[in-house]
Amino acid sequence: MGIGRPKGGSNRKWDKEDKLRIVKRYLNEGIGRIALAKEENISGGMLYIWIQKYLDEGEQGLVNNKKKGNHYAAIHTSKTLSEVDRLRLIVAKQEVEIERLKKGYLVKGAGANKEFVITKDVSLK
Repeated sequence: MGIGRPKGGSNRKWDKEDKLRIVKRYLNEGIGRIALAKEENISGGMLYIWIQKYLDEGEQGLVNNKKKGNHYAAIHTSKTLSEVDRLRLIVAKQEVEIERLKKGYLVKGAGANKEFVITKDVSLK
C-alpha cells in the first residue's frame, strides 16, 4: 500500500502553520526528510518543496497562493465588451468549433443539454 490519498479522495489543504511546524521539525530536530514525511503522512517530494521554499523565501514561501479560476469562463456574458474583445471572442469560439470538427464530432444543443455527435454517423450534406 503506497503513501498518498486513496483514489478518488480529495487533496488535503495544508495551512502555513502546519507546513512551518513540519519544516522546523526537519531543520531543528535533525529528522530525515523521508522519515519525517512518512510520520506526517505527506510525500517526501512535497516536504522537499516546502523546505526549499522556506529556505529561499522564509515563512512567506509557505503561504498558499490561491489559484484564480478560469477568467475567460464568463467573458461571453459580459455586456461591456469592446469591439476588439467581442471579435476576439468570436474568433476563439470558431477555433474551438474547428478543433471539434477536426476530431470528428459535432455539438448539438446548448448548456446542460449539449450532446456530442460523432460525424461518421451523421450526413454532413
